[in-house]
Order: sequence, then structure tokens, then C-alpha cells
Amino acid sequence: MELRHLRYFCMVAEELNLTRAAAKLHMAQPPLSRQIKQLESEIGAELFERSARGLRLTPAGQFFHEHTLQIMDKLDTTVAATQRLARSKRVIFGIGFVPSVFYGQLPLLVRELRQKDNVELVLAELTTVQQVKALKSGRIDLGFGRMRIDDPDVEQENLFDEPLMAALPEGHPLADTKPTLAQLAEYPLVLFPAQPRPSLADITLGLFRRRGLKVTVAQEANELQTALGLVASGLGITLVPEQVKRVRRDGIVYVYLADPGLISPVICSRRKGEAPSPIMQEAEAILEVLVENRRSGRYP
Repeated sequence: MELRHLRYFCMVAEELNLTRAAAKLHMAQPPLSRQIKQLESEIGAELFERSARGLRLTPAGQFFHEHTLQIMDKLDTTVAATQRLARSKRVIFGIGFVPSVFYGQLPLLVRELRQKDNVELVLAELTTVQQVKALKSGRIDLGFGRMRIDDPDVEQENLFDEPLMAALPEGHPLADTKPTLAQLAEYPLVLFPAQPRPSLADITLGLFRRRGLKVTVAQEANELQTALGLVASGLGITLVPEQVKRVRRDGIVYVYLADPGLISPVICSRRKGEAPSPIMQEAEAILEVLVENRRSGRYP
């Protein structure tokens, strides 16, 4: 399927008349009719009802038209943005991140880079595994996650380790304590993210498993905010990195854990062996200051 097929289809769907559609497309009617037939054959569904009175979209055609319009609008927006970027001579710099690292110092890095006149910053919410793929494809230039990934083309740096905390529903029996993992294992667990894996969910399960503790997963959630909402509703408890305690949410209590050494690393990923660009050098300089602030306890 080619882009021109979608353009042809949209024009015919708008006009519901092959002659008028062909005229607006500056082409003859027979080739246009063949292109629409080829599109229907490739999709495996009739998009138009044909009768002596003209054309009418089938239910499948209506569905396809709605979504094709969204695709074409997105494409037009992307083309226009690309043209603006080319005219401005700005450099694209991509950052991938897992949501749980976005509650600490990372927004300050983003804020400072956005103030650079020569940088077009692109942010992408990605798991660490997805970040590695995005780095290798050039989609992003820096990644921030929590998992070690062994890949010869990517280098990772442990920026700092942060304690894990338990997020409990308000009024929970352990809300005023410093619970152990053994105590937490007695309560249902809300696990996130559900997909894709591996992720923080596997780190969480591994902490219990290595201590011989069995947990009951009450619910899995893809988003951190969803997981916290489920905890607030009393469905269970969950483990979160310390940065997440900045998320003020009614019905949630954050408590530190009694077990020593329960941490989650914040890991920065880059392409290995690549000479840093001026923008990368600026990003690394900003990051160095922010990490030092975190390690020394000086939060902004």
C-alpha cells in the first residue's frame, strides 16, 4: 500500500463520484478506478458500494476513511514541522525515558536544553529495552532507565541509586511504619508496567523472589499514575522509586522500607564510541550538575 492510494481513496470518499475525484486529482477515471480496486484487494474488504446512483462508503469504508484522515492529518503536520525545522537550522536531540525518572532531576535537563535556540528537543517515553533500540536506530541520543542491558553498541552509566519506597493506601496498617518486604508480601501487589517487559515490574518481583517471598499480584497497570490510582482505591500496594514520592495524590502514603539495600538505579544510555556532538556535550555538562545535586541531597 502506497501513500498515493490513501490520497486517492480520501478524494473518492469525499466526492463519492469517480469522475469528479479523477478531475480533482488531475488524472483519468479508469486508472483511478483501478487504483481503488487494488486498494480494496490489498485490504481484503470492499470500501465502496457501487450502484447506478453512484458510490457510497461501506461500514468498512467509513472506518477506513476516518482513520485514513487521521493518518493524512498527522503526515501533513509532520511535513510542515519538518520544513520549519529545516528552515530554522535547528539540531534534533532525542531523549528517551521511563516515567519514574521524570519526577526528579530530568525535567531540569529538559528545561535547560529547550532554552537552546539551536536545539529541537524530542522526548519519547520508552522502556530501557526500547531505548536501546531507539539509540541504535538514531531515534534518540540519550536514554534514562532503570535496567542494565548488555549490548555492544550501547554504553550505560549508573548515575545514582535511589531507595525504593512502598506506596500504600491511606489508612493502611503499615502506613505509619517502616515495613519489611516480608510484611508487604502479605498484601496484594499492584504491578507496573504490565507491558512491555522486562521492566521495573521484573525488578520488583525479583526483590521478593530472591528473599523466598511469594506475592499475589492483584492487578497490573501500564502507567505509573494508573498504578497509584489502584493503590489509592485500596486494591493493593506497590513499590516505587523515591522520586515518585513527589507525586502528591490523595489517598496515597509513601513509606521507606526497613530492608537495607533495596534500591533502583537510574541509568543513562548512550551510543558507544560516538564522538559527542556540541549538544551532547552541553547535555552531559548539565546532567553532571544535576546528578551531583542528587547525590549530595541538594534537590532544586
